[in-house]
Amino acid sequence: MKPGNTHELADIIAAVRPPRDTLMAQALARLDNLTKPRGSLGRLEEIAVRIACIAGRIDPQLANKVVFTMAADHGVADENVSLYPKAVTEQMVYNFLRGGAAVNVLARHAGARVVVVDMGVAADIADPGGTLAIRKIAYGTASMTKGPAMTRDEAIRAIRAGFEVVAEEHARRPIDIVALGDMGIANTTASSAIVSCITALPPEETTGRGTGIDDERLAWKIGEIETALDINRPDPADPIDVLAKVGGFEIGGLAGAVICAAKSGVPVVIDGFITAAAALIAVELCPAAKGYLFASHNSVEKGHLAALNWMGIEPLFDLEMRLGEGTGACLGIGIIEAAVKLMNEMATFESAGVSRETPSES
Repeated sequence: MKPGNTHELADIIAAVRPPRDTLMAQALARLDNLTKPRGSLGRLEEIAVRIACIAGRIDPQLANKVVFTMAADHGVADENVSLYPKAVTEQMVYNFLRGGAAVNVLARHAGARVVVVDMGVAADIADPGGTLAIRKIAYGTASMTKGPAMTRDEAIRAIRAGFEVVAEEHARRPIDIVALGDMGIANTTASSAIVSCITALPPEETTGRGTGIDDERLAWKIGEIETALDINRPDPADPIDVLAKVGGFEIGGLAGAVICAAKSGVPVVIDGFITAAAALIAVELCPAAKGYLFASHNSVEKGHLAALNWMGIEPLFDLEMRLGEGTGACLGIGIIEAAVKLMNEMATFESAGVSRETPSES
């Protein structure tokens, strides 16, 4: 995409259509004919129906599962909002590439492949194996407490870069389900600012402890977010402006990934707070993308639930997680795959020779 080309991005967004509901009645009938009381599998049945509608088939398969973990640095990390130094972003990218992080373990458990994406790490990553997707917009954002985190052009490029990474992987081998994860020291600060701006909630209601900061630093972090919002005045009606002024490169990339998955007709599982902030940007840009989103868990970060509530999305579980990386999304894949297998593999009343419920006498 040419720098600043909002028209091409608008064309992509316009091409996204909501999931087809033509299979809904057939999927529901299939579930009601399985050897169980009607509706007894609760939300698992709802998940199975949604996946069938997204996939466009009554027996969807989730063979190719891919986790996209996007990484970038944040200038606001220099403002004492995190327990960890900025260098940890680079160090964790190496950990991902070696397969030693929590997301790698849980992805292997889910049978998923991890694609690590450098969206804006403040270092050049040595990658002899060539497994890192390099889409670096810049070497980290500027501090949003002193001005915009990035230019509008950079925000658009970040969204498009995330879109392209998913599109290229999908072209190599069609992806059946996408999961999203993040890495970036201080990215909870950026996410809180995004959620506050779009939802109009004050920062104290969208800001948590991130890496585990104490009360004093939490108060400082909230103050820094208030400063950033006051200085930059991001326009909540313009998601690209919000991303540019208080966001991060990995957040933009993740928003692009959501839009690409939706355009490709692929369900996308978001992880914690950062991916929810990215999904918020994506849905504000492209409302039709919401129909493809599954929220894996409810993070300890209180801004996460604020973002999900704004989008009208209910998380699948709450295990008091707050790591990011895509860890919760990997567990979410397992739940979604279980729902699909129940619909595909359970016996029907007829095939199992099991009697149906007896209608009540009037």
